[in-house]
Amino acid sequence: MGLERVVAAVDAANALDPIKSDSEGGTVAHSVLYGHRMSEVLAKFMPDACEHLRIAAGAQHIERWLIPRESYPEGRTAYLTWRKELQKLHARRTGELMRAEGYAERDIDRVSALLRKERLKYDADVQALEDVICLVFLLYEAPDFIAKHDDEKVRDILAKTARKMSARGLAAAAKLDLDARLARLLGEALAEG
Repeated sequence: MGLERVVAAVDAANALDPIKSDSEGGTVAHSVLYGHRMSEVLAKFMPDACEHLRIAAGAQHIERWLIPRESYPEGRTAYLTWRKELQKLHARRTGELMRAEGYAERDIDRVSALLRKERLKYDADVQALEDVICLVFLLYEAPDFIAKHDDEKVRDILAKTARKMSARGLAAAAKLDLDARLARLLGEALAEG
């Protein structure tokens, strides 16, 4: 089936990531690990997710290392420009892999729209992808992040994360098994606004 072949092709592309991470199975390319986490969280969050959303979740960071953050200047404007360029890269590369597996252009266009976050807050699948991104952040990335920052900075980041999420995503976040400090700061961030 096309889905399994595209997922395998995304994994093969991401296996070239020079950044490695430790996982239960040993050391793995960080982008592969991230894609698997996205797929696993999506499967729990939305078990009936459509094929387009399943592809987009796994390909969310495809070949992300090709455009390092350090290649852009400091500051919010440069950061947002970097993020847009990454979205374009992810959409283009995923489209190439889908095309190679015989997907129709309308399917490629749909996955590309998801990866570019088009119509966030208005498109249910785009919003679901954003919710999953935020849930993966809370589960896997926030613990290391909060260890490096004071409570005020963490609350600010968590409040920004929460604003991107739907009510369904926030309800799922509330059920996560988070460490005590992260759970407390998330609760405070949500209470603030």
